[in-house]
Amino acid sequence: MKYVALLSGGKDSCYNLVHCAQNGHDLVAAASLRPESGKEELDSYMYQTVGQDAIHFVAQALEVPLYRQVIKGAALEQGSEYGGRDAGNAGGIAGDETEDLYQLLLQVKENHRDVQGVSVGAILSNYQRVRVEHVCRRLELTPLCYLWQRNQAELLDEMIGAGLEAILIKVAGIGLTKAHLGKTMAQMQPTLTKLNTLYGSHICGEGGEYESLTLDCPLFKHRIIITETETIIHSDNDFATVAFLRIKGARLEAKSPDIIKDIFTPPPLVDKNFELVQSAVEQSQEEVSNVSPSFVNLSLKHPEASVPLSRRIGNWIGVSGIQAQQNAGLVLKDEIKECFHLLNDQLSKHSLQLSNCTIINIFISSMDIFLQVNAIYSTFFGVSPPARACVGVDILDGVRVRLEAIAFVEHTPIDRHALHVQGLSYWAPANIGPYSQAILARLAGEKIFISGQIGMIPSQLALPSPSSLSMEVALSCQHVSRVSSALAENTGGDWIGHTQLCIYWLARQGDLHHVRSGNDGLEAAKVEPTIYITVKELPKGALVEKQVLQHTGRVRILDDDGSEIVEHRKPQFEQGLWSFYGTAIRWETSIMEDGSAGSVVFLKGDLNNQPSRSQTVKSALSAQLRTTISVRMLYRQTPAAFLRKLYGDDKVPITEIPCRFIASRNEDFWDAALCIISTTPR
Repeated sequence: MKYVALLSGGKDSCYNLVHCAQNGHDLVAAASLRPESGKEELDSYMYQTVGQDAIHFVAQALEVPLYRQVIKGAALEQGSEYGGRDAGNAGGIAGDETEDLYQLLLQVKENHRDVQGVSVGAILSNYQRVRVEHVCRRLELTPLCYLWQRNQAELLDEMIGAGLEAILIKVAGIGLTKAHLGKTMAQMQPTLTKLNTLYGSHICGEGGEYESLTLDCPLFKHRIIITETETIIHSDNDFATVAFLRIKGARLEAKSPDIIKDIFTPPPLVDKNFELVQSAVEQSQEEVSNVSPSFVNLSLKHPEASVPLSRRIGNWIGVSGIQAQQNAGLVLKDEIKECFHLLNDQLSKHSLQLSNCTIINIFISSMDIFLQVNAIYSTFFGVSPPARACVGVDILDGVRVRLEAIAFVEHTPIDRHALHVQGLSYWAPANIGPYSQAILARLAGEKIFISGQIGMIPSQLALPSPSSLSMEVALSCQHVSRVSSALAENTGGDWIGHTQLCIYWLARQGDLHHVRSGNDGLEAAKVEPTIYITVKELPKGALVEKQVLQHTGRVRILDDDGSEIVEHRKPQFEQGLWSFYGTAIRWETSIMEDGSAGSVVFLKGDLNNQPSRSQTVKSALSAQLRTTISVRMLYRQTPAAFLRKLYGDDKVPITEIPCRFIASRNEDFWDAALCIISTTPR
């Protein structure tokens, strides 16, 4: 696609252009924001303003037109979100410096109608990424962020190896002095690595330790030669000097043409940890014939029509049974809208709105309606929408859409944190619909809802071609891991996600054994409640979609003097099996000290005639059952009497999902399974 470069002049904004070229995109213009006349540097949360006296040389070196505007706004909205979560107030904030970027890119679009993308050199700044993506969404532009979440030591080494030459033009970090100004990144690499080891400083300057100016990069048609500088010192002390270079003179030196495509090798598609998953799937495919039997659903029986139901436990609300009336004769658009009206009605009973949802799961009759569902779905949400999974199932005739949701009560802005990445990168897939990659409920049970992940190649937003089950499984697992890690980093980095419930949605029954082998290659999978489900279809024709519920491991406990403190814990994993004359119940559960839990109960045989067997599950999962906020009943035949005995008269939100095949980690051919999410009652 044709794109505009957001230029600060620094190494990151310039080096991202090399990756844009590597991925086939065409640079047509550059854009940059600057301080008003007479000011060389602003205390901006968004923009690098030092070095703006040389930014026109960078654009000339690229031989593209440069669009510039003055920064007029201030950092009015400094939270982790920008704009409102409700669809009606999801626009910009008047007077905020982010709106200066909107006006700048609007000017670019007016002059270059064919521009579709924006190059962004962000590596780590979630603050900056959220605001750039907000602007891009409003202007229907795609952010191109190939440096996002890259390992900084590897990235700096790659930049230097690719021939990028940049100098330090500002220092503001421990161990850096005015003597380092003007030195190249190659000269500074040993020092930056040492400071990272000693003090945890960011090697690429992501903590504001330094700023840079690019003098040459593979995309430059000319090299910039600095002829005169002046050192400006803000503060000079032994702890951390703050100083910058004023560029008073420079010229361009023509270069001979370079070939971009062979400059560097992009980062590997699959990390070493997940190569083990890929290898396990491939080995399984070699050992076991991948024969996918024709599907004949002899035992699938539909339950009675769903009735909307909600339940509140502590700060959590589960909602089930959201669908339009069967055979109501609604056009698809109105059927989808009716679902959201019903969901909103249930939430309003608890004084909540759609924007309070942490996750919405969508079950549709055919992937042929996926785009239409997305289009209507998007009209109900603004920024940081809920996490989501969407699969195609053999739903009731006359019903095309069924929803379930989990929401929670927020008391402060830091209660909820969303990871909503919309830019193309090597990291993980940008959201292809109106959903966030993950939602963390920080002060309401520390739950992490991660959206269903299919095995797309992030930089292309496409599945592997030719089709590869092993690659899809490895990538879907890697995406889950990277999403969880990025969310942790953006919320302080003081936790590691512990999976309490793992669902593999499969498009082909014959792939089950291979996907299970891949999951077994993950060490943590041995203590995670896990279920394998074959359904009708998955988005984009994917073969597998992985969805998980995690916990941060942070639990609040009372110390000896009665005050609340936070400590880190691992969940306790328990499992059991009851079997008697063709009737079987297996359960797996992961529970934290605070009561948050994820559990799976597998059922086989004529349990409707033996409802007393539910007492076995009740005894094993008594704590979880008392605080259940949501149950997904995945079934080939419904254990209705068993469920009534299990939950008694409690009105528990249970969403019925017809499936073609159900398997546990060790056994196939289950008739039904319950995915149970429980929480602390506090």
